[in-house]
This record gives sequence, C-alpha cells and structure tokens, in this order.
Amino acid sequence: MNKVVVTGADGFIGSHLTQALLDEGCEVRALAQYNSFNNWGWLEELRHPGLEVVTGDVRDPNFCRHLVKGADTVFHLAALIAIPYSYVAPDSYVDTNVKGTLNICQAVRDEGVGRLLVTSTSEVYGTARYVPIDEKHPKQPQSPYSASKIGADAIALSFHNAFETPVTIVRPFNTYGPRQSARAIIPTIITQIADGAREIKVGDLTPTRDFNYVADTAAGFIALAKCGDSIGKEVNIATGCEVSMATTLQTIAELMGADVRWVTDPQRLRPAGSEVFRLLGDNSLITSLTDWRPRHTLKDGLRKTIEWFSDPTNLSKYKSGIYNV
Repeated sequence: MNKVVVTGADGFIGSHLTQALLDEGCEVRALAQYNSFNNWGWLEELRHPGLEVVTGDVRDPNFCRHLVKGADTVFHLAALIAIPYSYVAPDSYVDTNVKGTLNICQAVRDEGVGRLLVTSTSEVYGTARYVPIDEKHPKQPQSPYSASKIGADAIALSFHNAFETPVTIVRPFNTYGPRQSARAIIPTIITQIADGAREIKVGDLTPTRDFNYVADTAAGFIALAKCGDSIGKEVNIATGCEVSMATTLQTIAELMGADVRWVTDPQRLRPAGSEVFRLLGDNSLITSLTDWRPRHTLKDGLRKTIEWFSDPTNLSKYKSGIYNV
C-alpha cells in the first residue's frame, strides 16, 4: 500500500484516515466534494508533501476513473450519511451512496486497482435481533440512509463475486471524535455545553450504541487494507462495549463539569419504526484477521473530543443552537 485514494477525505472519518495514511508514509490522493468555493472541508488545515487534494463528485463515472488511475488502494468513504436528511431527500442518497459506489467499483475494475475498501455502517443491521451483532446478522433497512448503504454494500460485493474485484466491506460502528458533524449525539451535546447552554436539547436517550473513537476506526481501515484475507468479506469495526445515550450524556456532563439538564426536542426524534434501539458489535472477525484492537476507552475518547470542541477556534465552526439535520 503506497499510492492510495481516499474518497470523502474532506469529511469527519475521511480526514482522520487521510492523516493516518500520511503518517504511514503513503502518498494520498484525497477527494473533496467539488464546490465553487474550492473548499476542502476538514482538509483545509492539512498540509503534507504526500498529499494531493482533488475536487470532484463520485456521482460522475468518468471522474471516478480519472480519480483512481495509478492507485494501488482505494478507500471509498464518500457518502451522504445524515439519517434525518434521508427522510426528505432519499433520491440524493441513492445517487451518491448506491450509484456513487457503483461508479467507484467500475473505475477500480477498469483501472486494475489492487484493493478497494468500501465503507458501510452499523445502521445496516437496524435494531439488534441478537447481540453482539456479527457480520451474519440480518440487514434491516430502517431508514432511507441505511437502505442506500445496504444497496451500496451489495453492489460492491457483487463486483467481487462477478469480477473478482478485490473488495472489503468495512463496517464501523458509531464513530465519534474531533471534527464530527453536530448532527451526531456526542458533538451536539458537547457543543451546547461548551457554548454555555444549561438546557441541553436531545432526542431519545434510551437507545444504546457501540462507540468507536475515530483514531481507532481509521486504524481498523488500515489494518484491513493490509490483510489479504479480508477480501470478499464484510468486517465490523466495533469495541464490543454497549452504552446508552443517557449514560453517554451524563459522562460528558461530568467530564465537562457541567450542571445541566436534558430537554427532549421533538424534531430530534426519529420516526418510531426508524429508530435503531440497540447496537453492540462483535469484533471477533477483525481481531482474528488482524492485530487491530480498540485503543481508547469511551472516557479516553470523550476527553480528547471535548478538548477539541472546547477550543474556541473549533467551536466557532459549529452552530450549537441550531439542529443540524
């Protein structure tokens, strides 16, 4: 693994993965979504001699072939990921997540790229039928977003089965950390507290999640890219630990020394049939294939996340008083 492409590199996980790959000594071609401002998202502050930033859109198949040309490994993270927005704009999710993945798969096949890692999500499992959730757990499309990711995973695996494209489906559970969008539960709580709010607006606090600190998620991607035995497989990146939203928020408040109370905001609630009430991942496959292990406890990761969001420069990039769909 030397010359790599990262799609969605301007986003939360993508920017951390890009930095980790550069630290590994890779040459990285990082895709930021094309815009007329030539803004590179979270890559704006990243400067490195091994980094080439390009702008474009995975919805264009011609661009995708140009993007992956000469690469030996492609990490495909570009996607629309906000669940609430998928309720109102599902076509966009099919275009970007399903067709975009198809375009990347076809480009990788056409250009003879040696490895393709496609990013999935634990949301494809829906509410757990059993725990811990292993890779054989049934897929349950409980939102248009999760349906689009199920479709994207199926497209990628079909290329492996039909054309022997060297695909691995990488399935992170709930990643958190610096740079995450405020639509997610951990940053929305931290930013509200950091901005001085005493009443913290939240959605349903009963669901449980398996939280991965972002550096551990990035390390999981790299470990799987180095593992030939992961080709053709769907692989969870999970801690194997389960925590409720309520406990997570209480922990954040304690770490920030905040005396606050929680207020349910109806617009932050998912439709009843769409809420995923329990996620607890089985990481036995990735730990059997690689030497990857989660390195951060939840408190360790939350401390680092709080420190980053509490920096006024970083906090100013967020609008804590506005619900981010």
